[in-house]
Amino acid sequence: MYVFISILILIASILLILIVLVQNSKGGGLASGFSSSNQIMGVRKTTDFLEKATWTLAGTVIVLSIVITSFIPRVEHSSQSEIKQQIENAVTIDPNTVAPNFGTAQQPAATEEAPAEKPAE
Repeated sequence: MYVFISILILIASILLILIVLVQNSKGGGLASGFSSSNQIMGVRKTTDFLEKATWTLAGTVIVLSIVITSFIPRVEHSSQSEIKQQIENAVTIDPNTVAPNFGTAQQPAATEEAPAEKPAE
């Protein structure tokens, strides 16, 4: 349903753009090139039709935009945020049980000695 309403909004928006471009503004516009349509219905009826179509399409886009918000696909997430989950899953270390090593511990003695170098021949 979300995709269907999105397509309707797209079509209505394109038609709205075309109708606004066709309208005759005060300084003239693309509507002046459509003189044959003005002769059939008359200049005043064409202007009324274009104005009504503009308001109808604008209202349609607004209403469809409001309706589409109820059809937005939502992904179900757990009730906790990611940060809270990481905090709960973190391993806690008691600082009293771990002794810091400041270099005072003795190093274990090496059990193997390095092989002696052979004299060069």
